[in-house]
Amino acid sequence: MMLPVAILAGGLATRLRPITETIPKALVDVAGRPFAEHQVDWLCAQGIERIVFLVGYRGDMVRAALGDGARWGLSIEYVFDGPTLLGTGGALRRARDVLGDAFFVMYGDSYLDCDLRAIERTFLESGRPAMMTVFGNANCWDASNVLFENGRIVRYDKLHRTAGMTHIDYGLGILSSMALEPYPSREPFDLATVYADMANKGLLAAHEVTSRFYEIGSAHGLAEARAYLASRQASSK
Repeated sequence: MMLPVAILAGGLATRLRPITETIPKALVDVAGRPFAEHQVDWLCAQGIERIVFLVGYRGDMVRAALGDGARWGLSIEYVFDGPTLLGTGGALRRARDVLGDAFFVMYGDSYLDCDLRAIERTFLESGRPAMMTVFGNANCWDASNVLFENGRIVRYDKLHRTAGMTHIDYGLGILSSMALEPYPSREPFDLATVYADMANKGLLAAHEVTSRFYEIGSAHGLAEARAYLASRQASSK
């Protein structure tokens, strides 16, 4: 059985307003379906059996739309932020008991194209408490933020980028529960902080992927994702 997948889907999605004034980003229409359905389809095809959505803003709507996962033949659970949005790191910290000893983590606005079994194998063989997938982005689709040399993440920093950073956080990682232990419970913090701290300590394993990512976090990204997923649906008919 593969590791469970945590999907971070609790943000306010302010960059997509007015679309997200009445619905969460996970339910934005992409190629005729809620975006989250495309994600679940892909995870199901990869052999994932358990997904945990970490939700906040209008999270009840996500649960109502996707249900318990029975129509995909897998399990979908939900962990709510509560009255205070906890950020990506805080949401994971809150959900540790539900997620278990180790788990994939991905963003609720990303559509990826990679081999999850190969990525899981890299993590297990690394013996490290955390792993990030990286992509040789060269600032093409977003600003590169990873210094990746000889198969190793030397530095990860979303705010202070350097010329040597040609790779980007692909939007998929694996964390052990213990990787979140040092951070405050029930207080907001960012997953990027965890990755950066792990990289600085030499504890962040890496897996390089070669296919680009798609995202719906911006109007431009949404348009690209709609075109890509519409073409995939057309070619599968």
